[in-house]
Amino acid sequence: MRPYILSECSWKDLKSERFELAVLPWGATEAHNYHLPYGTDVYEANAISEESGKKAWEKGAKVIILPTIPFGVNTGQKDIYLDINMSPSTQMAVLKDILTVLNSQGIKKFLILNSHGGNDFKMILRELGLAFPKMFMSTCNWFHALDKSEYFEEEGDHADEMETSIMMHINPDFVLPLSIAGLGEEKKSVIKGFREKWAWTERKWSKVTEDTGVGNPKKSSSEKGKKFFNDLTDKISELMEDICKTSIDEFYQ
Repeated sequence: MRPYILSECSWKDLKSERFELAVLPWGATEAHNYHLPYGTDVYEANAISEESGKKAWEKGAKVIILPTIPFGVNTGQKDIYLDINMSPSTQMAVLKDILTVLNSQGIKKFLILNSHGGNDFKMILRELGLAFPKMFMSTCNWFHALDKSEYFEEEGDHADEMETSIMMHINPDFVLPLSIAGLGEEKKSVIKGFREKWAWTERKWSKVTEDTGVGNPKKSSSEKGKKFFNDLTDKISELMEDICKTSIDEFYQ
């Protein structure tokens, strides 16, 4: 039993325990090329939040990791078989219910560990901040925490070399042979502003990629995944520690 993982705690454990920060991992259920499972974002969210929580706990941070939400925003993938969509309005409702419980029970610091590029919680947390003015609410995208180019050779953002390498490290039994993986070739928008990324429109996934991947996974390895995972969880654990030890009234100086 790990005392910082809510799903493993008993009432005996929690009756007298109190936490400073609640972390909610949030993933998605969607296709990841031909070689990775639909639960890739969930497996990554689980492993990264648990290892980061462990490192933070061992340094004295009173952090509790909540169960991972397995569905994310997949509105651009509605024609990909069994890609499950959870709309932002539903995410708002889920978060409001969770925050209501945390707030009433005295846990005033909250962090979403986001594991899916289609999720964007900033606007939701802005609105919920008005409903829970005494709470500190935050979100982080683990896939933006480090410079990927220092660890991986191929660019990409979905079932790419990074994600494949991480899965080879944390769940190798769920990774099919790279020989069956597609190349993750991405078709770019014909409109310059969208290509340059100062303008935005949602990607229609089946128009962008033939194999549902974006980024070539062929150079992936468990060794690359292990190094990235270790450095990543060091950095996220530091974020958890810093939030725990900082008073809500002292976040700015």
